[in-house]
Amino acid sequence: MERQTVKIAFYGKGGIGKSTIAANVSAALGAEGKRVLHIGCDPKADSTRCLTEKKSPTVLEQINRLGEGLSREDIVFPGVFGVSCVEAGGPRAGSGCAGMGITVMEEELKRLNILEESWDAVIYDVLGDVVCGGFSVPMRKHYVQKVFVVTSADFMSLYAANNIMKGIKGCCGEEGKMLGGLILNHCRSDADREIVELFSERTGAKVLFDMEESREIKLSDYQRTAVLKAYPQGKAAKAFRRLSGLVTGHGEGTLPQPLDEEEMESFGQTIFEKKEWQP
Repeated sequence: MERQTVKIAFYGKGGIGKSTIAANVSAALGAEGKRVLHIGCDPKADSTRCLTEKKSPTVLEQINRLGEGLSREDIVFPGVFGVSCVEAGGPRAGSGCAGMGITVMEEELKRLNILEESWDAVIYDVLGDVVCGGFSVPMRKHYVQKVFVVTSADFMSLYAANNIMKGIKGCCGEEGKMLGGLILNHCRSDADREIVELFSERTGAKVLFDMEESREIKLSDYQRTAVLKAYPQGKAAKAFRRLSGLVTGHGEGTLPQPLDEEEMESFGQTIFEKKEWQP
């Protein structure tokens, strides 16, 4: 039987913990014996850091250093639990288009037929908000089947999530049910859950999972390794195992109904006025 590859992308506001979520989902799948390709699409090139346990050369760096005609070994690096890792890279801060790295990387992956290999899962970790066309490439060119948006209960994080949903709708049209759901990260209280649930009700974006604030996750990041390797029996590792099953499940995605600017401001005011959430 031909292997069916699950292709998903994680998006979210910068600093929300998206790369940590994506990398640990890849680790959890790898620990199950799945063949996983993890692709970092951030110019910082830090998505694979806790998988390879070091800073890996990016595709753009390797092209600049070695020229054209790279081999598979020049851009694909081994990670924990057998996860294969690629970092797109990008221009240095303050110069060039950050989306360029994604486009160049995809060309190299296609040339080397890497995407055609028998993967169980291909995971894209994509930078922040969809304000640059380059960052919409994985969904605009249908490299992925589903998009998961990592958020917190903070207003600006939800604002970014709303913009990402606008990007999904713009790329896929009215028929494109590509949104896999919201992942609530840094969840600290029932109030956080209620805020994101209210946002879910207004946008039609289901809340797939709550990832509680965790010292294990923070310490694993400092150790530069995956949670499942550092604390395999811990609460966070168990959470990532559950999440990996949810994001690779075969349920149908949804078409988001993002809020317009006025509706988003009204949502913020609603949250502010709720007495039970006042300090």
